[in-house]
Amino acid sequence: MKKNIAILMGGYSSEFDISIQSGNVVYKNLDRDVYNPYKIHITNEGWYYVNDENQKYSVDKNDFSVTLNGTKINFDAAFNTVHGTPGEDGLLQAYFKLIEIPQTSCDFYQAALTFNKRDCISTLKPYGIPTATNYFLNKGDAIDTKAILNTVGLPCFVKANKAGSSYGVSKVKTEEELFPAIEVAYKEDDEIIIESFLSGTEVSVGVIQHNGKDLVLPITEIVTENEFFDYEAKYLGKSEEITPARLSDEDTKKVKDLALRVYQILKMKGFSRSEYIFHNGEPHFVEMNTNPGLSEASILPQQANKTGISLKELFSNAIEACLHS
Repeated sequence: MKKNIAILMGGYSSEFDISIQSGNVVYKNLDRDVYNPYKIHITNEGWYYVNDENQKYSVDKNDFSVTLNGTKINFDAAFNTVHGTPGEDGLLQAYFKLIEIPQTSCDFYQAALTFNKRDCISTLKPYGIPTATNYFLNKGDAIDTKAILNTVGLPCFVKANKAGSSYGVSKVKTEEELFPAIEVAYKEDDEIIIESFLSGTEVSVGVIQHNGKDLVLPITEIVTENEFFDYEAKYLGKSEEITPARLSDEDTKKVKDLALRVYQILKMKGFSRSEYIFHNGEPHFVEMNTNPGLSEASILPQQANKTGISLKELFSNAIEACLHS
């Protein structure tokens, strides 16, 4: 019997369109000999099954089912490609846990923790994981620019705490730029993290579960035309992604070991892609994505391809892992 797989895409955040792209790639590459894939759009208006003719059918959230021509379709597993909320912050994970449907990404606590940049860094620091120096702000807090800059220095980065795809991120070079950058970040989230500038090679490291084991994929070096790896650099071709990264064997081992340690400290499962910057010769953890982009041009599929893992195998492996966990 083929398994019915719901491919979740969309979401409630600025990353909606990127998530639709990822979901469509999974839909296109899922093994039809083993699975019946269904595209499920998660939108602010509702949750819908969308067929190949673009017709929409409402999802019954009581048991996550769809009724088509009088026949009720239940799902054996959910393939989660929703970037941002509710797919990457733990909400969908908790929902599926409650209704006992396996899903491909990490558990709800790990999703909530890693989506919150401040909490994730605070969890990793006692384990000796190097990070930037940071300063936290909540909406309504007094903004003391002198205190902020005395802590993090210039240049620095101002980021929305809970947002993806570099939304709400600014590089600040002067004190005068700090307040406008804070306003930009508050448009995405009511919490902000301000970080010291880490100067050095930036790399992206995918860690996945493959055949029952944690596997670190080949490292990708990020070379951006812009000030940093922002939305344009990520999605509009303003960056070069070099896999494998141009690192020495020693540095490659250093960042691979660190990425695996972070994955295991956080008790992760499923896909993850974390960013590191080599600052003063040491890799520093920046952030982790638990539902990374899955389009053909996305970093994690590129890395898997270098290991000899096709998209079909990558996606099948994720489904089988969640079905048997």
